[in-house]
Amino acid sequence: MGPALLLPTTSDPSLGTEKWAAGPTFVVLKQAGPWTAGALANHLWSYGGSSDRGDMNQTFLQPFLSYSTPGGITLTLNTEATANWEAESGEKWTVPVNLQVSKVTRLGRRPMSIGLGAGYFVEKPEGGPSWKVRALVTLIFPR
Repeated sequence: MGPALLLPTTSDPSLGTEKWAAGPTFVVLKQAGPWTAGALANHLWSYGGSSDRGDMNQTFLQPFLSYSTPGGITLTLNTEATANWEAESGEKWTVPVNLQVSKVTRLGRRPMSIGLGAGYFVEKPEGGPSWKVRALVTLIFPR
C-alpha cells in the first residue's frame, strides 16, 4: 500500500487531464513455482490544475497472471481496467484484455527483458480503440 500521484506534465491537452491528482495504491502478489498472480489497484482524485478541465475521480484495476519458463520466457495475461466516475453512464469503463510474451536476455553484460503484446478492448467509451499493440524493453539491475 502506498500513495499514487498524477502530475500534469503533458504538452498536448488532448493527451492528459491537466490536473494534479492523488490517492491510494494497493498491490497483492502470490508466487508459486512458475506462476505469479496478483493485482494492482489505485484510485485518484484531482485536487488542483486547470480550472477549465473537469474533476478527476478515476479507478485503475490491473489483475494479472504470469507463467515463466526455465528458459526465461514469460507469458502474461492481464487487464488494465480504468473507470472514470465523472464520465456519462455507459462511458465510464475502458477495459483492454492483454496477452504478452517476454524473454529475459542480455545486451552486452546487462540483463534485460524484451517483449511484445496485444490487447483487445472488451469495454470502451464511444470512439475508443478496439485493439492495441505493445512493445517493451525492461532493464534489469540485479543486486
